[in-house]
Amino acid sequence: MNEIKGIYAATLSILDSNLALNIEKTISHAENLIDIGCHGAAVFGSTGQSQLISVSEKIQLINKLSKSKYKNKYIIGTGLNSLSETINLMKISNSLNFKDYLIMPPAYYKYRDEDVIRYYTKILESIKDCRIILYNFEKLCGYKFSIECIQTLVRLFPRQIVGVKDSSYNLYENLKIKNFLIFPGSEEKLLKGLELGCSGIISATCNVTAPLARKVYDDFNQGKKQSSNEKLCSVRKVFDKYNLISGLHSFMAQKDKIYENVIPTLSLLSENDKKKLFEELEKLDFNINNLNKV
Repeated sequence: MNEIKGIYAATLSILDSNLALNIEKTISHAENLIDIGCHGAAVFGSTGQSQLISVSEKIQLINKLSKSKYKNKYIIGTGLNSLSETINLMKISNSLNFKDYLIMPPAYYKYRDEDVIRYYTKILESIKDCRIILYNFEKLCGYKFSIECIQTLVRLFPRQIVGVKDSSYNLYENLKIKNFLIFPGSEEKLLKGLELGCSGIISATCNVTAPLARKVYDDFNQGKKQSSNEKLCSVRKVFDKYNLISGLHSFMAQKDKIYENVIPTLSLLSENDKKKLFEELEKLDFNINNLNKV
């Protein structure tokens, strides 16, 4: 199997004006991110409006994605509130030779570590040929993985539970499991994470920072002096002042108006916030015209 390591974008989903998923443009967007620096892309993560897009549309995209020139560079987000739909989406993906998944525990209800362990156990009783990256994001699902929970899951399923995306940031500095992949969810944690032995990042803002993030990653691995990390972190800090999906779609809409389409209750930034975002980024010499440059 291919190695999961490096800079991964939690890629945007592109919608038509009727809010239907534009499969071709969503895949093209992901492929472009790989062309300009990402090692791969996670589709149908939270940045991809995953909980708002229909399962039938996801299946259509996954079928088309199986023919992408970068097929082996994708992680499929299959975490849904319905256990049966999560398993079904994984079965369909597996039938198309996808093996790598990003799965967040279900949202809404409160639960304990043992409940989460049972949830992933049920998945892995049905799908054995896979690699799962756990998605730790308490802000969205209401649960924060403990070190003990992850240690138990890895002990039970050492070949299938292979890593974690840490967007709650309670794990990437403290979790120590041999050959276990750890991906902080922000560019601000990239360099420190690499110094601690993390595998890279899976980040929403890599939709716009891919070349910068890749340079930081490559410079670290080549032992070079860091020349891009300060700018990379500053760009992320600016986006973090706003809802990330709103900010990213507002920013990308300067390139193509199709990015203006988001599913309610999501929205674009207000005109005032949009102006502030663009002005702050411009001060960092970061704008839509030099998006592909370091």
